[in-house]
Amino acid sequence: MEVFGGIEAGGTKFLVGVGTSPEDVDIISFPTSSPDTTVRKAAQTIRERAGTSLSAVGIGSFGPLDLDPTSKTYGYITSTPKLAWQNYDFAGAVAQILNVPVAFDTDVNAAALAEGRWGGAQDVEDFIYLTVGTGIGGAAVVNGRLVHGLMHPEMGHIRLPHDFAQDPFAGECPYHKDCLEGLASGSAIRERWGKPAHDLSPDHSAWVLEAHYLAIALATWVCTLSPKRIVIGGGVMQRTFLFPMIRRELRDLLNGYIPKREMFEELDKFIVPPQLGNHSGVLGAILLAKEKR
Repeated sequence: MEVFGGIEAGGTKFLVGVGTSPEDVDIISFPTSSPDTTVRKAAQTIRERAGTSLSAVGIGSFGPLDLDPTSKTYGYITSTPKLAWQNYDFAGAVAQILNVPVAFDTDVNAAALAEGRWGGAQDVEDFIYLTVGTGIGGAAVVNGRLVHGLMHPEMGHIRLPHDFAQDPFAGECPYHKDCLEGLASGSAIRERWGKPAHDLSPDHSAWVLEAHYLAIALATWVCTLSPKRIVIGGGVMQRTFLFPMIRRELRDLLNGYIPKREMFEELDKFIVPPQLGNHSGVLGAILLAKEKR
């Protein structure tokens, strides 16, 4: 029986899975270190668990990435703030070690694939997957297909209205300062408040601000991409009280402009957590591998 490898590459940890679906996947996690060391460990883990049955490997990685198959740097991580990983031939390194076909996409695109196949967006063909963790990333699925285009969506770097009287924090994105990621990511929360998100109490003023920024971003995508569902995962969203706060803020921001039931009666079904939990990305990487073989 053929099996597939999946790698979800994050800035702080890697998830590596071997299998074919959520029912049979074997997943391990380990910290991200230097590129060569981390990728070698991921590839060796896949080989040990899959043996000769390995057919292909999928990678869902933090970015930005070069996803153009005609490019000389296809499969590379490019202008990432993670300096050690800049201009790293990720897909090429995995292919060289394992000698099997390798599929390559963003971590959020991979997660969107999995949520569309097995998770919280199975019944819709137009949706957004957003992750709010150390950074912020997003994927758009339109008519059942991932949006790529010039590169791939970089939803974490859209610009937001920033009221410096309400929030004097300058933002921590090294490229844009106060983009969405610079204001609302886990890294921004830690930098602004001096504590990680999981150490802030539910009544901390951080959460009103967080819900506000995320709702502004969602309002932008509701009006431009017209999704039928928005799935939001990531470590920050483990604070599940954020979901009703974001829903209320989004309803207020849209102010009745979108005349659909989802916008005023069923927001709890429109903005949802991932059904696959923390495994959306690695399961999506396995889907990428299955499509590649």
